[in-house]
Amino acid sequence: MQRLYIQEVVTRDGFQAEPNFIPTEDKIWLIDRLSHAGYAKIEVTSFTSPKAIPMLADAEAVMKGIERVPGVEYTVLIPNLRGAERALTVGVDEFNLVMSVSEAHNQANLRMSRADSAKALGDVIRLAHESDVAVNISLSTSFGCPMSGITPVSELMQWIDHFADEGVRGISICDTTGMANPKHVREVCELALSKHPDIEWTLHFHNTRGMGLANALAALQSGIDRFDSSLGGLGGCPYAPGATGNICTEEMVHMFDLMGYNTHMNIDLLLECSAQLRDLVGRTLPSQLLLAGKVDRLHAQVCQN
Repeated sequence: MQRLYIQEVVTRDGFQAEPNFIPTEDKIWLIDRLSHAGYAKIEVTSFTSPKAIPMLADAEAVMKGIERVPGVEYTVLIPNLRGAERALTVGVDEFNLVMSVSEAHNQANLRMSRADSAKALGDVIRLAHESDVAVNISLSTSFGCPMSGITPVSELMQWIDHFADEGVRGISICDTTGMANPKHVREVCELALSKHPDIEWTLHFHNTRGMGLANALAALQSGIDRFDSSLGGLGGCPYAPGATGNICTEEMVHMFDLMGYNTHMNIDLLLECSAQLRDLVGRTLPSQLLLAGKVDRLHAQVCQN
């Protein structure tokens, strides 16, 4: 049975756009619960400027406070060299770097050109190698950007080639604003895997236009075995107009489990955590599975339609 690797992003990608600050102790509590759910990796937080994302201003405190469960990698988003230096003081397993394939999105999100981003991230990669920390690069807007349209596959591949040459361990192909479709996903995944078979590939989908699960399935059928997802479907890019939540962890795991894949995940614990997350943020989450329950949930009566 093929093993799939599920990577949780709710406490970074999910929390970053929330309007009300979530207390540090609640973040730590949630991460500690999720650490026992079977994840391969958890993106704990971001070492960005506290002024840019106040929700994640407690990055050091969260990293220091969490339980480190064997078999789970604890990664953090690193925007620049200063963030990397901060992260090294609290012992992270991986630097997750980020830049956009779209020039317009990179300017909006990082306030610099792609060329300047690549140069700055090169310095971070060298620091990581010197410090024996693994590096993943997340390429935002890999499929499209609402400010510049569909991303040409050739343009995406140029940046993939660049960071593969820089010696990163992994590359995340990110559908930041939900513009991918299954055919597009298959094309990109098959090309990436054929050109760089030794890279640790991750697919990162948002469900902006309702194609998140379909795109994840297309990636799986193309040979991808690592997926980012967000508990409850929480998330969204604050620099991308109309962007909604990440693909929902419990929905994706439920689908893959039903299809016979080994996700290594505890779906019942995921649903418990999702319900607790709903209480934590104080509103309904996008997760349909949280509302309906698993397919083995039975009812005394059903509708007649």
